[in-house]
Amino acid sequence: MQCRVQPFTITGRAAIVKLARGTWTAAFLAAAPAMAAEVSMPVKAPWQLPAAQPYDWTGLYVGAHLGYAGGRSNWSTPPDLASSLDLFQSSDIFTGAGSYFGGLQIGYDYMLPNRVVLGAQLDVSFPGFPRNGLSIGGTSIFSTPDIGLASFSENVLHFGTLRGRVGYAPGNWLVYGTGGFAWTYDQLTLTQLTDGTADAPFLWRLGWVAGLGVEWAFAPNWSANVEYLYTRYGNSSVMFPNAGLQFTSDFSLQQVRAGLNYRFGGGTNVTGGSTGLPTPEMDLVNFHGQTTFVWQGYPAFRSPFAGTFSLPGSGLGRETFDATLYAGLRLWQGAELWIAPEIDQGFGFANTHGVAGFPTGESYKLGSSYPYVRMHRGFLRQTINLGGEVEKVDADISQFAGTRTENRLVLTVGKFAIVDIFDTNKYANSPKTDFLNWSMINAGTFDYAGDGWGYTYGAAAEWYQGSWTLRAGAFDLSASPAGGDSPNGGVLDSTFQQYALVAEIEKRYELWGQPGKLKLTGFVNRGRAGRYQDAITLAQITGEPADIIAVRHYTSRPGVSMNLEQQISDTVGVFARAGWADPNVEPWDFTDIDRTVSGGVSINGKNWGRPDDTVGIAGIVNSISSVHQAFFDAGGLGILIGDGQLPNPGLEKIFETYYSYALSPEMRVSFDYQFIANPAYNRDRGPVNTFAGRFHAQF
Repeated sequence: MQCRVQPFTITGRAAIVKLARGTWTAAFLAAAPAMAAEVSMPVKAPWQLPAAQPYDWTGLYVGAHLGYAGGRSNWSTPPDLASSLDLFQSSDIFTGAGSYFGGLQIGYDYMLPNRVVLGAQLDVSFPGFPRNGLSIGGTSIFSTPDIGLASFSENVLHFGTLRGRVGYAPGNWLVYGTGGFAWTYDQLTLTQLTDGTADAPFLWRLGWVAGLGVEWAFAPNWSANVEYLYTRYGNSSVMFPNAGLQFTSDFSLQQVRAGLNYRFGGGTNVTGGSTGLPTPEMDLVNFHGQTTFVWQGYPAFRSPFAGTFSLPGSGLGRETFDATLYAGLRLWQGAELWIAPEIDQGFGFANTHGVAGFPTGESYKLGSSYPYVRMHRGFLRQTINLGGEVEKVDADISQFAGTRTENRLVLTVGKFAIVDIFDTNKYANSPKTDFLNWSMINAGTFDYAGDGWGYTYGAAAEWYQGSWTLRAGAFDLSASPAGGDSPNGGVLDSTFQQYALVAEIEKRYELWGQPGKLKLTGFVNRGRAGRYQDAITLAQITGEPADIIAVRHYTSRPGVSMNLEQQISDTVGVFARAGWADPNVEPWDFTDIDRTVSGGVSINGKNWGRPDDTVGIAGIVNSISSVHQAFFDAGGLGILIGDGQLPNPGLEKIFETYYSYALSPEMRVSFDYQFIANPAYNRDRGPVNTFAGRFHAQF
């Protein structure tokens, strides 16, 4: 689920993207087998520091880190123009702006008999998604007689270090100094503000790094550290040919970062005995992760005309990559705190445009050629047991192992995806493991609130009672609907004056001895949105294309959907969804669908000796109202579609099938095919045949 904002695009970078993605994937997969289990802490006095033990720090480790950076770059250009860039960007939880970063590290430590520790570490870091072209970076405004008013900026794309460290470990604590080689890859931009002419070269900077840190081994295989680093890259010169200017600048960064490491040695001491770290009766910390890579493409198709938001008819291929760490902490009885930092990279077709039922849920409405970091989830969950049968719960992503009662109340507050809780389905819900199409994994009419990546702030309550569940929640909408060139379409409303109310009722049952679920989900979005007829009327007066932004006012858009899942046997399950949303008002945050019906079958491979494999076959029919069609025919732009005209509208019909092949219980590869008739409800264009390959690992 996504909202459209002009994406951040960088050219001439294929080798760097492959290198960065390969580094991330390799490090995550190296850690996968060992990180599959939850981490444990003592039940009694969990925050009491353990007594010094003969913990051996020798061994290989891999991990991840998060941090914040600031710094300066002093620049000059002949004859006598000079200034400096402040590289610090303040944080904003609604836009995601800020000079934060995240990354991965791999290293090796060797402990001498006197408990002096010698080590080496390689790490790579990626800033957050750039807002206004900046994440870790800055801008200067200046003027010269030749080019007039201009702006000069530099922004970090990725950076890293290769350094040694020397420390002393009296027990499970290690205090160390560190230093070595540092590098950063930046983009510099010089824009002539009078006419918009711009140069945007890339620059490798090389330098050195030094710092201090402290690390704590809190479990046999796990340690956490905090460190401060200072990096200095020296002077570099760059020529901007359009402006005829050469800039010389230095660059320095100060970083504070926190890291989490999995240590393959397990801390076993030199005599082969135990580390002395106790094995608990109840887990307090949980770490899981996943990584997914999808490549999807389509050949050329019939396209007599195209508009601003059309799927290009010449054929296209795009990739997306993400890697997520899910970290949980038990706070008190029934309370869990979760965060999920994620690295994302890539784009959807045509910057996620051209089809109402978009072909891959792994693409967002915003994208970047370079990996970037987002904190997609950060929430508190409280479970209150109300009695009934006791259920066992296994450890999983965003889930602690333990027990819960059949009747319970679950409260969730913070930042998460609404579809983490509402409109879930066992057979069609995750683009990482089953179907890919947006309107297959959720009801296409479910216009759920979310930023450009599909996440929002809010609160939800779930009441489980016997075979029934009631759910309700209130959530923050985007600052404006993501239609056309809507400003702030991928940014959440910081005032909460635009909001969504969602409610769901679920009935669990058995049919012929097989389990099933039926859900009814309703929503009401409240905020500034336009009515299609108002935009059409204005276009008739002005003679311009229909502009939904010009007719927005505070209003409501309701919708309702049905969701069915039914197990037929231990190898076959079926599912279906149907939905309706107000066809007169533009949607906010999902896609351009007023009515939808979908359904299909999921079959596991037990009958052919591959019980972990899955085959999925399904179909979707999406439609819009007559006034919605007239809006597009008048040149209007929606959230995802807008061919400039729509003289021959029709139903958007999609067939999808996939095969998921299990390499292991934690890893699988998939092939996906989709046939899309009348993309964007346009009978004059298409059909489109998409082909996708997907790799997914979970640990």
